[in-house]
Amino acid sequence: MSKASDVPFSRVEVITSVQRRRRWSVAEKVSLVEEAMQPGMGVSYVARRAGISPSQLFAWKRRMLEGGHAAVEADEDVVAASRVRELEKRVRDLERVLGRKTMENEILKEALEVARPKKHSLPLVSWNAAEDGSR
Repeated sequence: MSKASDVPFSRVEVITSVQRRRRWSVAEKVSLVEEAMQPGMGVSYVARRAGISPSQLFAWKRRMLEGGHAAVEADEDVVAASRVRELEKRVRDLERVLGRKTMENEILKEALEVARPKKHSLPLVSWNAAEDGSR
């Protein structure tokens, strides 16, 4: 049997605080994806070296490839999803304002119709006929 003193020490890491997710800049993501795409490099290897999950690096790679493919296919620039959401929100806000203004316009039209004096159709009396009857 071996004694406790014969067993080599292993490193123990004590976590004393909660760490937040690391935020990767676009340049860092692109650099890691480009590195993973180099001949002879593997996504898993690059991910382990960077300290991220291979699935995260695969997701970044897929997004880059899909975005580029979609841009080439449509012959257009790639727009970030956050920009699309921002523009969709602006369109919804403008549609809401347009709807409100349209309703106000209809209310004002109805108010004008009520406020205008109505022309009553009275029988036309000829002054000559009135004079003839009074003689």
